[in-house]
Amino acid sequence: MSARDVLAAYTDRINRQDFDLLTELIAPDATFWFSNGSHSGIAAIRAAFEATWQAMGPSERYWLDELQWIAESDSAAACIYRFNWEITVDGKRQSGSGRGTTVLKRAGDRWWIAHEHLSRWPD
Repeated sequence: MSARDVLAAYTDRINRQDFDLLTELIAPDATFWFSNGSHSGIAAIRAAFEATWQAMGPSERYWLDELQWIAESDSAAACIYRFNWEITVDGKRQSGSGRGTTVLKRAGDRWWIAHEHLSRWPD
């Protein structure tokens, strides 16, 4: 898989709300920055994802758009994008978006997500 393929697979698999599907895409030493804090290593990243899924519920849908690959080489790639989410709570749809960055690294013959940073839009 290319770096682009890894990010596409990651985005698809998030919606299944099963972190085990993501572990082959995220580097063991990855660091993710979310609005609720910094999470380093698979165990901490897993805990952050599972807490979010629990809070949002099974109806959550997540997707990326406006992707811009700002760096691509044989060993590293970086993509900035808008992330989007929507959920249904008591029959009412809620949605939101923010900005994100994903950095990928190549180790051996495979690509890994090394860093993700999601944040709100600036005021």
